[in-house]
Amino acid sequence: MFKRLGCLGVVVLVIAAFWSVSTWYGSGPLGAATRISIPEGASVRSTARILAANGAIRSAYGFVLFAKLQGGGADIKSGEYRFKAHESAADILAQLVDGKTVQLLVTIPEGMPSVMVRDRLMAEKQLTGDIDVPAEGSVLPESYSFEDGESRAAVLKRMQAAMDKTLTTLWDQRSPTTVAKTPEQALTLASIVEKETALASERPHVAGVYSNRLRLGMRLQADPTVIYPITKGRPLGRRIRQSELAADNGYNTYLKPGLPKGPIANPGKAAIAAVLNPEETRDLYFVANGQGGHVFSETLEGQNANVQKWFALRRARGEM
Repeated sequence: MFKRLGCLGVVVLVIAAFWSVSTWYGSGPLGAATRISIPEGASVRSTARILAANGAIRSAYGFVLFAKLQGGGADIKSGEYRFKAHESAADILAQLVDGKTVQLLVTIPEGMPSVMVRDRLMAEKQLTGDIDVPAEGSVLPESYSFEDGESRAAVLKRMQAAMDKTLTTLWDQRSPTTVAKTPEQALTLASIVEKETALASERPHVAGVYSNRLRLGMRLQADPTVIYPITKGRPLGRRIRQSELAADNGYNTYLKPGLPKGPIANPGKAAIAAVLNPEETRDLYFVANGQGGHVFSETLEGQNANVQKWFALRRARGEM
């Protein structure tokens, strides 16, 4: 009889072990992909309770037991996680130990002005705190990861540190042909190049045109520099007025030769590199070609002819 009970006990233990292992490694209870946040300092027990409350595991007690058996009981990392539908408890623990959190990103496009950089950071609900509008040209356009609950000031500090590092590196690699006398001048001219063309392939050519104009003492006559004091870089939404072309505000490159008093946007790495290594060209003018790019010319006569072609194209489109 005792032998029978002993055999029965072994069978029960085998069945229990099989059930436990299948529960641990088998399909989990989540019916759909779910995001779950694990707070800073959470223990394996409190993590298990959070997982169970969100339906990610069947048993908090079982999770703690197996986590300790797997040696992962003290290595839970905080953050926001995305668990797949029916993800096993074993895979969930692996994510928690590896710290494979959801990557939260904020992206600053090339040429975004600082007022809109602040707008974008303030719109990220998972960031905290307030920030002032950063100095124009101080932020490197890029995608930045951040943690849930991180301060906006900390993210902005990383953006500005990235610009400082990038500008230092590119300045050290500058060509003797650059007209920029200082890194600050390079930032200012790069911000104009950034706003004048959306085509990466054109940036060195546009930088070459503006470099030629600066060497000759010609006015840059860049529309974005006229718009900047009016909107701080936001879209103008209308044509520039004659009074604005005559405004003496330190930015208007139609009024005086030379660079404006500071950047008009946050230029990207490619635009800065273009200014510090401009294309060798004799061109002094460019105008839109109606296909997203520009047509360039060495002479005013050539420019005037290209402008007439541009106007004719706009009239044909009903834009004038």
